[in-house]
Amino acid sequence: MKDFPIPVVAFGPGSQVEDETLEYMDMPKGMDTYRPPVLPEPEAIAERAGAHRALRETLAALGATRADGLPRRVSLLGFGAADLALVNQVMGEGEVGARVTPAAEGGAELRVQESVFAGVWRVMRLQGGALVEDYLEVGPVPSALREAAMEDVAARRLPPLPAPLPEGVMNAPMLLNEIEDHWHDWKPGQAPRVVNLTLLPMGVPDISFLDHQLGTGRVLILSRGYGNCRITNTRMPQCWRVVYYNSQDTVILNTVEVIDMPEVACAAREDLEDSHERLAEVLQWVDGALAPQEAAA
Repeated sequence: MKDFPIPVVAFGPGSQVEDETLEYMDMPKGMDTYRPPVLPEPEAIAERAGAHRALRETLAALGATRADGLPRRVSLLGFGAADLALVNQVMGEGEVGARVTPAAEGGAELRVQESVFAGVWRVMRLQGGALVEDYLEVGPVPSALREAAMEDVAARRLPPLPAPLPEGVMNAPMLLNEIEDHWHDWKPGQAPRVVNLTLLPMGVPDISFLDHQLGTGRVLILSRGYGNCRITNTRMPQCWRVVYYNSQDTVILNTVEVIDMPEVACAAREDLEDSHERLAEVLQWVDGALAPQEAAA
């Protein structure tokens, strides 16, 4: 006689063994916050007129962009090492970084880093390893990232489904149809259409097949404001893969977003307001430090 496959247990008070503690998935614990830049001595700043001028232009750009939302650039190309060092020291590194890989061999590569002043971005374009563009851009997100995502769009329609479907693929085809309807219906200015894959019965074969059908573009954005977030564009219009991780690099939210640019990558208008105020404070300190020297001269 075979053993009964389900163990027989008694029920009632005290008959069940209970865990002493409940285990929950770890959520993000750290958050990056604004730290004022550590500035050099006033004598050193006085010798860096190019950097001082660029910072002044950036402050003016922030004032205009917070009012009309239009992006503005301040070129750094041709600056000397001392001027660039001061700009780098004041700007620092913020929460968001991005990279656009070349479209073809020998093409241009784009590197983007948000500064500690949210909405102020350092953008460098390299061609064959040589720096061809270097500028600060003020705005919600660098225009070059949106442009690259648009260039990556391969088609308005999904490719035909293979027959038969790969082994293990069950729910992805139906979900792909829903996502395609979203990008056909979405209009600029509307809220994002978000499909939460974490809450759906999606196994590894389903998610791999979904990513294969949507395609992978050249834009990679990393945000570490609260935990980590990895954003990549697909080859379909206004369609992004957005995945959130906790501090142990475990996926806690896996989504497809239909929007021109995911909001987690963008600086809000309030961010631009705060950055204008903070950069103005930095430049007030610089002007105050330089005033005695100019008077003595």
